[in-house]
Amino acid sequence: MNQYIMILEMIGTIAFAISGALVAINVNMDLLGIVVLGVITATGGGMMRDVLLGQLPPLAFRNPIYVAVAAVTAVIVFLTVYFGVHVRNEKNTNNFRTILLILDSVGLAIFTVMGVNAAWNLFAEKNRFLCVFSGVVTGVGGGLLRDMIVNALPYIFSKHIYAIASVIGGEVCVLLLKTGNTFSAIWVGAVVILVIRLLAAHFHWSLPKAQRNKEASHKD
Repeated sequence: MNQYIMILEMIGTIAFAISGALVAINVNMDLLGIVVLGVITATGGGMMRDVLLGQLPPLAFRNPIYVAVAAVTAVIVFLTVYFGVHVRNEKNTNNFRTILLILDSVGLAIFTVMGVNAAWNLFAEKNRFLCVFSGVVTGVGGGLLRDMIVNALPYIFSKHIYAIASVIGGEVCVLLLKTGNTFSAIWVGAVVILVIRLLAAHFHWSLPKAQRNKEASHKD
């Protein structure tokens, strides 16, 4: 099971590293910035989780393979774009958004259930709120840091159903963990998150927003 979990974590790491690198490229960062943003996006949520759960130093420092994989992934993305793929025309901009959506959704799904499972394994009392919160922090933390670094409104507060999908998937994961079937809990929880995210993007589901009136906006 530990090897299986590590494989899933690697898939999530690569997905988030690519999304971080693509965002860095889109805002004209250099190679160092691309690598740093890729690594932060891929490992930031896990670091937050480990601090929350008292697992110090965080896993990313105890097992540098995650940082190494994220860094190498970011470099590969840089080289791919540098040697021929441009994201500035309209077609590639749309492709960029689609790829970012898919990768963010995959990373969110995997890291949420990994965060839930980590908290579940650490605490004998099985604190449900802590497990779900740990999953959400792991899932959204890296993307939150990424968006803050590039001075963008965080994805989780503006784009369709994001953190809510993580909460729902986390709850499903906890309910199935209570049955003792970790394999099913991880897979079903991840699939629930992924399906909600993709459906939300397709049908433009969003939480309600408080819109200021135009007159007030002009005065600002």
